[in-house]
Formats: sequence, structure tokens, C-alpha cells
Amino acid sequence: TSPGGMASAAASAPGATHLATKVELTIWCENLMDMDVFSKSDPLCALYISTSGSHWYEVCFGRTEMILNCLNPKFARRFVIDYYFEMVQKLKFCVYDIDNSTYDLSDDDFLGELECTLGQIVSNRQMTRQLLLKDRRPAGHGTITVRGPSFLWWSDPFLEFYKQTETGWQLAHRTEVVHNNLNPVWRPFRVSLRALCGGDVEKLIKVVFSLTFDHDSKSKNLYIKKNVNFNLSLCIELAKRYANKCMLALSALKKEYSFLDYVMGGCQINFTIAIDFTGSNGDPMSPQSLHYISPDGYNEYLQAIWAVGNVVIDYNSTKMFPVFGFGAEIPPSWQVSHEFPINFNPANPFCAGIEGVVQAYRQCLPQVKLWGPTNFSPIINHVACFARQALQQNAQYFVLLILTDGVITDMDQTRAAIVAASRLPMSIIIVGVGGADFGAMEFLDSDDKLLLSPTGEAAARDIVQFVPFRHFHGNSLALAQSVLAELPDQVSSFFNAYKLKPPNVLGVPEPS
Repeated sequence: TSPGGMASAAASAPGATHLATKVELTIWCENLMDMDVFSKSDPLCALYISTSGSHWYEVCFGRTEMILNCLNPKFARRFVIDYYFEMVQKLKFCVYDIDNSTYDLSDDDFLGELECTLGQIVSNRQMTRQLLLKDRRPAGHGTITVRGPSFLWWSDPFLEFYKQTETGWQLAHRTEVVHNNLNPVWRPFRVSLRALCGGDVEKLIKVVFSLTFDHDSKSKNLYIKKNVNFNLSLCIELAKRYANKCMLALSALKKEYSFLDYVMGGCQINFTIAIDFTGSNGDPMSPQSLHYISPDGYNEYLQAIWAVGNVVIDYNSTKMFPVFGFGAEIPPSWQVSHEFPINFNPANPFCAGIEGVVQAYRQCLPQVKLWGPTNFSPIINHVACFARQALQQNAQYFVLLILTDGVITDMDQTRAAIVAASRLPMSIIIVGVGGADFGAMEFLDSDDKLLLSPTGEAAARDIVQFVPFRHFHGNSLALAQSVLAELPDQVSSFFNAYKLKPPNVLGVPEPS
């Protein structure tokens, strides 16, 4: 076991390219079945994880301690998990009555299990569920509670200051390591202005947190370096008479809440889907059409909906999704519409869960006539209207997923709509299906510089993520990771920029 009585279950996420957030889960059970004759059960909880398919594997250090003669155990040893928002991380908590000293659990009495996702735990903060047997019957009256996530902060932090040079970043100063401290304070230090920024106070200074964690007593320390992703307030006092021997005083860090703080604090992520029904998709009855549903029940539109929807559903308590179509002639007037609910119920455009979205899409296809043009601005403005209303509530963030096959025909209006939406709690994800030229989508993504409206107004932030479906060859896991990887930072950066705290701030730790 690792220091502090924690069971390290830091399973790596295949294909994940971002540094994971480590979260800590606490487990306790109540009313467990009593399997022993002359005493009470001796329970232990084991953690299993599945990243794809139905294969489960026990994570490293994925067991709590055993508690003797107890039907209501509160386990001291906790599970440490790598959390990735953009992945569906399936977990299984299995409780056993330990009857022998072997490591194998197959010869111990099974007391029940809980299957859930890490996203469900994060969004609920604390879950209590009935334990189930292998045949899915209740395991007596036994329940399991999973509380989390509390954050695992790395225990031995230090700071590194880098100056900008012609050949890249160069280390200028490193602080001492503060051991076993969650609120580190480093000793004051002196560094010349020339060493720090070449004597130019306008030059950028990069500050990097370097973190160590004693993973277990038999291994070396693990070192992780990560650029600070929140603003630093640098107070540079220039004593002119000392020329190049000025002091740099690092003022208090600007405290910001993380994505997990907002989710744990009650922020809801509202997910809206917009589907392209323009004629360029082809006749849905033809196998060449992008809307053609294959005998096994799939097309690219459905695969994208499943991949993204299965991740974000854990973060919306209602599990209801408004779904709109655009670019089709719709009954009864047979006029072209660019924001019609695919269930044809304007008063209630919501679908229940991802299954409800799929069912509504299937029923909609034969009832509309694919037409054109491909206009994005109406649906963007539609969602932006709700985001604007929720701006002061700081409990709502809106994500618009646009599934499209082609070039935008209202580019100017779309640029204006995106720039306006950049000041709202809103993000836009565009998934391009088919083999068309998606140059316009790449332009809207604008990773290199902020998007400009036709009048020259710059977006407040980058809120558009474009992903071409064809790059993933049906790999739903990789698609969801690519589509959703930027969303946590977009959510937290927006609320922090507007100084909006999590709704339930009393239940959230102090910001980092």
C-alpha cells in the first residue's frame, strides 16, 4: 500500500494525452450479508476498471484493508484514480468476506458489487447504491457508499522559473522542495533581473509547478512538471538604483476553481445536439448516404452521438437532451427549417437519454425532405439565448454538438454568432462526417488565434472544437477523447474569468 493508508488505483487511460486529475474515493458499506457462522463477515472492497468492452481488470493497489467482524465497514484505505473527463471510465466495486490468507478472491464469499462510472461519482460527489449479486439480485439489504472525489494533491511541490530566450525556455531559478505540505510557502529568494528576463521587464516569465509523489515505499519518487494553468499575479519591484539586482516578489497566486470544483459544486452541463439534414448527405434510403442506417443499426451520425453522449450524460442530472435538425423541409408546411426539433415538438424538444436521441433520429429521417442550405447561425443563436439567460446563475454551461457533412453557407452570420457566444457559458463542438472539404470548420476552430467577426470584433475565447469523424475510423473512444478534451478547461476558464463561484461553494474545497 502507498503512504497515508491509500490504495493507489491510478490506472492509465489508453490514448489520453492530457495530464490526468487525480481524485481520491472513500468507501463504506452498511448492512452487509453475514456469511460467517460464529462471527460477522470480514469485508474487503476491491476495485476493477474497464476502459472498453466488457473486460474488467483489478487496478494496481486496488483493494481496501480487511475489517474483522463488521457488517458496516468504513474503510480507511482509499482509492486513487486518474480522472479524464473525455472518457467513460467504468468502475466496479466488489465486496468480499475474506475467509483465508490467499490473495485470490475467488475462494472468498461474495457480498455484492456496484457498477458505475467515475463521471457519475464526480457529478454526484457521494453515491449510495444497493449492492447486487452476480445475477443482479439485491445482495440482501447491503449498500455501498462511494464518496468523492477529494483531490489528491502532490505532497512535495517546488516552483521553477523560466526565462524566454532565442532558443526556448531556460531555467532561471528553482525553489526548495516543501515536503508533506498541502499549503506550501516557499522561502523568499533573490534573483537578478538579467537572469530572470534578460533585463526586459516586459518579457514573459514562465512559472512551472514541479510535483513529486512518493508512490510507494519501494519505488523512486515520481516527478511531474506542469505549467501553471491559472493566472499568476507577479509583483516586480524595480529599485532603479540597483539596476540589474532588482528583487522579484511573487505575490499571492490568483485562486481559481477547477472543472471538478464546478461539477462537484452543482454546475450542470447542458448538451444540445444539432443534426445536418441537408441534401448533400444523399438519399437516406441509399447505402451511399451518410444518413443511411446500416443493417447493424449504425451510421456516422449515430456513432458520433453515442460516443460523445455517453460521456456527457453523467454530468446532467435530468439526462434529457434537446435535439434539433437543420437544412430540411419539414411537415406540414414543407418549408426549409434550420432549427426544428427532431421529435417535432417545439414545446418539448427533449429526448430521454442517448437511447431517446437515437430513437427520435430514426423516426425523424423518413418524415423530412433533405434540402439546404447549410446554415449554422440559427441553432448557435438558439442555444446562446439560453446560455445568456443562465449567465448570472453560474450553475449552467451549454454545449452545442453540431454534426454536419459539408461547407457552411452562412459563414459571416456564423462567425458573428460564435464571437457573441464566446462571452457566454457555452462551447461548440463540430463533428464533420463524410469526406467533404472541412476547411471552413478548421477556420472556425481557430486554435492559432481568436476568431474575428465580419466587423472585426474578436472572440473573448476559443469555444469551437472541430473534429473530422473520418480520422477515427469508427474508434468511438478516441473520437470522444478528441471531441471533449478541451471542454473542462473551457468550462472552468469561463466561470473563473467572470469570478463566478460553484453554486454549492460550501461543499467545495478552497480553490487552487
